[in-house]
Amino acid sequence: MTLGEKLEQRFTRRPDSYVPAHTLERLLGRPRRPDSRRLGMNWTMHWGQGILMGAVRGVMAERGFRGPVGSFIFLNLRLINDQALENATGVGAPPWTWPVDEQVIDLTHKAVYAFATGLIADLLVAGPPHTPAPRPGWTTPRH
Repeated sequence: MTLGEKLEQRFTRRPDSYVPAHTLERLLGRPRRPDSRRLGMNWTMHWGQGILMGAVRGVMAERGFRGPVGSFIFLNLRLINDQALENATGVGAPPWTWPVDEQVIDLTHKAVYAFATGLIADLLVAGPPHTPAPRPGWTTPRH
């Protein structure tokens, strides 16, 4: 995700976001500091959330939430995690108040993260010992 963000920023000229640092600063009750002195806190929150949420995706894979559907569900968990922390601390604003281009950029980066993490989790984590038996659809004729 970080690599994709840096590549995107070269084309869009979008500046670095210090929202992760601001959020962690508020969660820890730390005094406000200028963004130029927040890089360590920014990386800690950015990578820390990625690692913790990656572990959640591993548990999902182990419990049978696998493949593209599991990754799509995980994408929503990742978005909820960000928005809950950012908005609860007063750092963020609800995404529907953002400019559309920022919404698209954020969703794209989070989707790349979610599906890449899902692919890796599905490869590394064994699924449940058995899968549920397929059930007939509601349109399947019954005899």
